[in-house]
Amino acid sequence: MTKTLTTYERRQAIIRILQEQSGIKVNDLARMLHVSEGTVRNDLAALDEENQITRVRGGAVPRTPTLVSSNSVAARARVNFDAKQRIAQWAASMVEDGDTIMLDASTTVLHMASFLSSRRNVTIVTNGIEVSRRLAENGQNTVILLGGILHPDGNAITGTLGSPMLETLHIRTAFVSCVGFSLQAGLLESDIAQAQIKHSMIQAAQRVVALVDQSKFDHIAVTAFARLADIDLLVTDEQVPPAALAALDAAGIPVAVCGDHTTTTHKPNGGSQKRYRIGFANLSEEMAFGRDVRRGLERAAADTGQIDLVLGDNQLSGEIALDVADTLIAQDIDLMIEYQIDETIGNQLMHKFSQANVPVIAVDIPMVGATFFGVDNYATGILAGRALGQAVQREWHGQYDYVVVLEHPRAGSLTAARIQGQLDGLEEVIGEIEPAALIRLDSGNTTQISEREMLEVLESLPGARRIPIICFNDDAAIGALNAARKVNRAQDVLIAGQGADRRLRDELRRDNPRVVGSTAFRPEAYGARLIELALKILRGEQVPPAVYVDPAFISQHNIDLEYPNESVGR
Repeated sequence: MTKTLTTYERRQAIIRILQEQSGIKVNDLARMLHVSEGTVRNDLAALDEENQITRVRGGAVPRTPTLVSSNSVAARARVNFDAKQRIAQWAASMVEDGDTIMLDASTTVLHMASFLSSRRNVTIVTNGIEVSRRLAENGQNTVILLGGILHPDGNAITGTLGSPMLETLHIRTAFVSCVGFSLQAGLLESDIAQAQIKHSMIQAAQRVVALVDQSKFDHIAVTAFARLADIDLLVTDEQVPPAALAALDAAGIPVAVCGDHTTTTHKPNGGSQKRYRIGFANLSEEMAFGRDVRRGLERAAADTGQIDLVLGDNQLSGEIALDVADTLIAQDIDLMIEYQIDETIGNQLMHKFSQANVPVIAVDIPMVGATFFGVDNYATGILAGRALGQAVQREWHGQYDYVVVLEHPRAGSLTAARIQGQLDGLEEVIGEIEPAALIRLDSGNTTQISEREMLEVLESLPGARRIPIICFNDDAAIGALNAARKVNRAQDVLIAGQGADRRLRDELRRDNPRVVGSTAFRPEAYGARLIELALKILRGEQVPPAVYVDPAFISQHNIDLEYPNESVGR
């Protein structure tokens, strides 16, 4: 049995962990220390107050970073450290599994490395020695180091020798920083060789994201490597003067401003339409589903040309959701899109928004007084339960040893209907499930907790060879599958997911998948419908009390029809 650490021992362990790596996430610490995420957040808050570590959104980094061995590079990395961390974390959230990206050798981009640890099947092209070393530690990704001349600081490859290689690559996004930035000259470098390779990098990319903290503004350097027109998005921090942001707006440059607790995204519209500020508190930026919802919102908001999005991260915590609500209200939002998991705090959140006269759209978890947007949970459950039952019939002739339910009670009665729908759909096919054969587990709404819980069940039932598994969402499904693979018992399980995110779709494209399928909610499409609904509310138009997403069950048989031209590893 794992020894329970005292508060002092636990916090010392956190300090030691951060002495060995450049950053860590709350959920990873919770798993390593065998405590709740709430306990970890309290520990991080206390250590940050004592100046022993630095809290960042979703985790922590060392107070004195040891990012690289080179003293000059390490010194540059510490300049404006907090702002660079926030900018880097936001930039990393733009990277999807299967992406092909370009990273320069700047210290701001170096900060991105720790925030990309959870990405899979990403191809990274870089001229940064330390960036490539850190990202190569994740064997799930491919790192391509450009050829050229080693810079005297030992951290960068420079010159034009890598340019021919860049001409043959198809890069989705280039993330670059600079020594200086001005509206007149663009992105500037003090080293001509660095400027040459950065210019080649941005020419090879479909999209250019510039990471420019306030210390770079109006700092003049020797040569420019990118004009303003080359930049598709500029990510900066809240210390940038309002006049500079206004000038960027006038120049037509989309901007993301990263603050301590929120990020505001802004796309200029030339002043032709009324502008609205819409707040969005995401379920969790650590979850693929949440990131897909947020990206869809950003695209839809940008398409309207009249919305500034103010973004927060609830981190799967009711307590944090309440704090995020206060922060967003203080930023004079016109409407709130609330995506949080704890049904019990809905009334408190609605009280805050009502006092501020802010209308609310509640995503997936209903709140009294808010317009609901999400899935018909019982209907989505029925689809998955029937499909799971049919798989049990095909593979095990309708027989089973135990049925495992990975649920999440904290989400409340509406999402409990998703579980009940799956049970009812399963029983339609295989008959009534004996109570003694039903095992209920709390998924914790994360892959890690689901894996841990399922692993304990599998170890306690060594003789069970037929276990259908019902899941609250795809994170739970992946956790259950990981657990079965760890003990070489993947053939003993059949799993139904909910959400049909990319990881589940990749599993369905395997030979003999143990995931029978997943009900698709299409989070990437939430954004357009949410923005349409929000604008109707802001214009005073009548809207229904609930707007539902149309579900579809995705299996190995229809995945290429539902998601054409998508392949594993993209």
